[in-house]
Amino acid sequence: MSTENEGTAVPPAPSAPPVPVDTPAASVPPEQGVSRGTDPVDPHQGTAPSQGPAYPQGTGASQGDTPTATLPPVPSGAPEAAGPAPEAGAWPPPPPATPSYASGGEGGSGDVWGSSYQQPAPKPKSGGRGGLVAAVLVAALVAGGVGGGIGFWAADRNDNSTDSTTVAASQSGGDLKRDPGTVASVAATALPSTVTIEAEGSNGEGGTGTGFVFDTQGHILTNNHVVAEAVDNGKLSATFSNGKKYDAEVVGHAQGYDVAVIKLKNAPSDLKPLPLGNSDKVAVGDSTIAIGAPFGLSNTVTTGIISAKNRPVASSDGSAQSKASYMSALQTDASINPGNSGGPLLDANGSVIGINSAIQSSSGGLGGTSQSGSIGLGFAIPINQAKTVAQQLIKTGKPVYPVIGASVSLEEGTGAKITEQGASGSDAVTPNGPAAKAGLKPGDVITKLDDRVIDSGPTLIGEIWTHQPGDTVKLTYTRDGKQQTAEVTLGQREGDS
Repeated sequence: MSTENEGTAVPPAPSAPPVPVDTPAASVPPEQGVSRGTDPVDPHQGTAPSQGPAYPQGTGASQGDTPTATLPPVPSGAPEAAGPAPEAGAWPPPPPATPSYASGGEGGSGDVWGSSYQQPAPKPKSGGRGGLVAAVLVAALVAGGVGGGIGFWAADRNDNSTDSTTVAASQSGGDLKRDPGTVASVAATALPSTVTIEAEGSNGEGGTGTGFVFDTQGHILTNNHVVAEAVDNGKLSATFSNGKKYDAEVVGHAQGYDVAVIKLKNAPSDLKPLPLGNSDKVAVGDSTIAIGAPFGLSNTVTTGIISAKNRPVASSDGSAQSKASYMSALQTDASINPGNSGGPLLDANGSVIGINSAIQSSSGGLGGTSQSGSIGLGFAIPINQAKTVAQQLIKTGKPVYPVIGASVSLEEGTGAKITEQGASGSDAVTPNGPAAKAGLKPGDVITKLDDRVIDSGPTLIGEIWTHQPGDTVKLTYTRDGKQQTAEVTLGQREGDS
């Protein structure tokens, strides 16, 4: 699963809202004084054809070899966004053929699974991609101003009329009470613990995403692709819903999991971490609430349900240096867009069950740009996995990955095939590694991990990474047309490189 990048700015919005025309009050329909949900950007849509959902496909090595993902072998260099296919056995596996999470990088297009969503970069001093954010924000303010102006004018006319049917709040029972467990109640509790993150690299490039308070020490949990630009001598800041802004630094980041932890500098003493739920107990159909900063619109709340569980997703930012991230994701139809990345996916009780990380988006984008919005297919990293990764990052600053010690093909098919050769001519099955000790050999096709059906290499990787080093899993595989099983005790690899 993957996405497209952002970067094409929309036309600038007018500098001030138009003045309402002095027309009779009767011409203004009731209840339409305020704009509701109007898209603030150019209404014309792009006409680029959709490419359809697809997991990352190996494009074939130059000599006809099948592209592979090696666990744990490490690639000698980053894959290129285009050109010859990656060398067999490279780990982490190369990014999908079509870019994945929208982290503000240049270029990228297409309509593929797992499009992630991060706001475009703040506008550098010398110009850049910040125009999209500014245009959306300005247009949104204009739309709000026009609606508010008309609404006030109409109400004023009604107040001066003798036959007005409007009723003041004080005449209808006073303040509205919102019961615990309602969306409004959950949002009111969670918003003060959710932050909008601005990341900027040393080259002035960057973007906007979301995060949430993980503990009282000032640690904020978010996506790796939200803060990746700021890892090396960059700048980070986190802004709370009350407008208070704090500088921050990266504590640790895990590119493979797409999880990162940052820490606030001079963190306030009254931080309230969001409660963490149990993502293993989530059921399809459960209500969800997503909080984030879609297209720079901070503190946005949307709702939906859990549409599916254990959805295999591979995503990347589409850059030549990017490596793929893999997850066995929670799928939700809550509206999430670029800028929601790293934000919490909550259950009906307000507990975090996932970190919003990727979407599938339609081609064409908003206003005809290459940046696309929600079509109801969003993916979140289960919080049980993200919590373990975050604790490891806080403890050591480096991620730890469970591995089976074998290179598998990235091609989708009837399973994950162990390749004949690993990266740079190495063994496809690591000598004395977990797979070797379990008797697995090159050519074996893994079809199940415990009770999970495995249809491809990326699916196998995502499922392995839901476990911990030292866990024992049962692999079902076929060899020479015969089905066999083996118990494998997972090994480990530290770090992303």
